[in-house]
Amino acid sequence: MTFSLGIVGAGQFSGQFATLFQAHPGVSDVYVTDLLPERAEQLADAQGLAGTFPSYEAMLESAAVDAVAIFTQRWTHGPLVLQGLNAGKHVYSAVPMAITTEEIAAIIDAVKATGLTYMMGETSEYNPATVHARNQIAEGAFGRLFYAEGDYVHDMDLGFYEAYQYSGGENWKATASYPPLLYPTHAVGGVLGAWRTHAVSVSAIGVVDDRGDGVFDKSVSQFGNDVSNATALFEVAGGGSFRTNEFRRVGYPSHIRESRFRFFGTEASMEQLATVAFWQDKKGVKDISELLEPKPTMSPDDPSLQHIAPELRAAFTSGSAPVHDRARLPRAFDNLHNGHEGSHHFLVDDFVTAVNTRTLPSVNAWVAARYTLPGVVAHASARQGGARLEIPDFGDAPEA
Repeated sequence: MTFSLGIVGAGQFSGQFATLFQAHPGVSDVYVTDLLPERAEQLADAQGLAGTFPSYEAMLESAAVDAVAIFTQRWTHGPLVLQGLNAGKHVYSAVPMAITTEEIAAIIDAVKATGLTYMMGETSEYNPATVHARNQIAEGAFGRLFYAEGDYVHDMDLGFYEAYQYSGGENWKATASYPPLLYPTHAVGGVLGAWRTHAVSVSAIGVVDDRGDGVFDKSVSQFGNDVSNATALFEVAGGGSFRTNEFRRVGYPSHIRESRFRFFGTEASMEQLATVAFWQDKKGVKDISELLEPKPTMSPDDPSLQHIAPELRAAFTSGSAPVHDRARLPRAFDNLHNGHEGSHHFLVDDFVTAVNTRTLPSVNAWVAARYTLPGVVAHASARQGGARLEIPDFGDAPEA
């Protein structure tokens, strides 16, 4: 069984995913559309895609397309997802799910009403540290887990200026000020992807930016945002807590590792830094760095990456880590590029398998809500001086 797919947005990441979707034996034709038609044409020509559409609306109206994969600006996902579901298309969406509680609730309602597949492509679901922690939690190795940390630390100077200029055009500074806590899923999803619980309350603090370059300037920002660094402390159901950091001005090598995690239990703990990771218990310390280290699948100097800032190329070239179980993946992926610490192959396969078997994907609408909503509420908390706010929960996905 196969289905056809429409790529929405021909930006830097969509081309990498277009290759994987096209190679997957569960996908037939792949199309593309973009607000800049020349970008769609370039991607279609470069990868031999089935064709382009002049608009998202035209793609949704076509019977030639069964599903859409959305790779547009992060604040546009909610409305575009709803359009896709309401048009009868299965939807894969880049992160975040949406930027308001209302949009998230509407997506869950639409999935319930239509019975269609929705998946959010959260890369941290398959971050090697998350995979290893998930496996260890399942085996009870931590004892009772009571605290975790997930950081997404990516300095603007390390590729983000170029990325926003590419996607935002002349108005890029207005969108480069996107609030850090409204893009929380790499940090939150990496924690909750291992620790199967959900956040119930949060208190957050933001740091006002002082670079003075027009980014994170309230008078320029489309979002009225002047915070570049933010920290949130979450309470979780069943007892315990976790903390996340979303930093955009930080002295840290995000081109080496931008997401990092720690987990603490009554019997053992696990800690990860930029280049090392350790498993610790009451007897001693074990270096697990090699277990969590992906092996590159292509050179950062590959010609296909020339349009991407050098500091961002590692996210496009990382292969799988030893902790990844690749047995379930199609053999067509064996020699194809990967990215985000080995997650891209698994995310594409999750969505394709879910659509073709009509089963729930790993990061379905209910899981995506639990990865996204904590940041939405944390952003509100930071704007209220750290007020502790409750986080709504839409429950577990219904059983098939």
